[in-house]
Amino acid sequence: MEEAKQIVTDIQQGHIKPIYFLMGEEPYYIDKISEYIENNILDEAEKGFNQMVLYGRDVAIDDIVSNAKRYPMMSERQVVIVKEAQDLSRSIEKLVDYANNPQPTTVLVLNYKYKKIDKRKGLYKSLKKTGVVFESKKLYDNQVPDWIRRVLSGQGYQITPKAAQMLVEFLGTDLSKIENELNKLKIVLPQGSQITPEAIEENIGISKDFNNFELRKAIGERNMTKAFRIVKYFGDNPKDNPMVVTVSLLFNFFSQLLQYHGLNDKSPRTVASALKINPYFVNEYTSAARNFPIKNVSKIVALLREFDVKGKGVGANATPQGDLLKELLVKIFG
Repeated sequence: MEEAKQIVTDIQQGHIKPIYFLMGEEPYYIDKISEYIENNILDEAEKGFNQMVLYGRDVAIDDIVSNAKRYPMMSERQVVIVKEAQDLSRSIEKLVDYANNPQPTTVLVLNYKYKKIDKRKGLYKSLKKTGVVFESKKLYDNQVPDWIRRVLSGQGYQITPKAAQMLVEFLGTDLSKIENELNKLKIVLPQGSQITPEAIEENIGISKDFNNFELRKAIGERNMTKAFRIVKYFGDNPKDNPMVVTVSLLFNFFSQLLQYHGLNDKSPRTVASALKINPYFVNEYTSAARNFPIKNVSKIVALLREFDVKGKGVGANATPQGDLLKELLVKIFG
């Protein structure tokens, strides 16, 4: 995030490089940097003759180089943007000659999503010398709530830890999807607001009471009534609550609980750091550890592996997912 901001800041200050090679698993920042260049390097009058968008599936490296070597018309610079450049992965190293000697009046942007070029080869080394290489790494599940908090903080909003966790559990780690939902909330909530689970339920449709976050908490507290009520809701709404997601999140929870049992220092700060969780959730692990001794946790982790396979249709083809989840709870609590 900070590296992406710095690239934009440098451009704003007039420090513009002839090549921007944007690569990596997370497309969000690749799109953001590319969009900023597309919208801000040239003014509207200059774009007609001096801005071009190409697509990797439609061009060869020679086509890109040919366009990049053109001189701008009645403008200081031209901008050439190559979207979906990963489609050129087999021939991308041929760009090395241009990277060694880029046209100084061209800003060439390559969006190389979901992949990386080999850092040991000549192209990477040349790009580092003459341009900018930005690698957009995928965030882990436990990093996304903090990303949500920082993004909203920069826009004048706050969000509760539970609300951030609800978004991650419902939307996954796709930052673009999360941003779209946050934008919906910002339309209805005034700047300075705190985003709560109630606001998410009302405006996005994620239930604040019937979700994986609440199921995890109910299991940790051995609140069987609440856990079975949530699982029944999941069984009645399987499309919005796929079993594979529920089992995966429970597997992560009990794996972390196993790690918790192994800690010598169980102070909140140490637990939060070791388990890579928000300190707000430490009490849930402390409570769950009292209710599930380490031997039980080891068995439950193995059990969740078994039900992960069943949830994918192996050995339980005719069993509804709701019934599988009820069976899983019976065995966890047993």
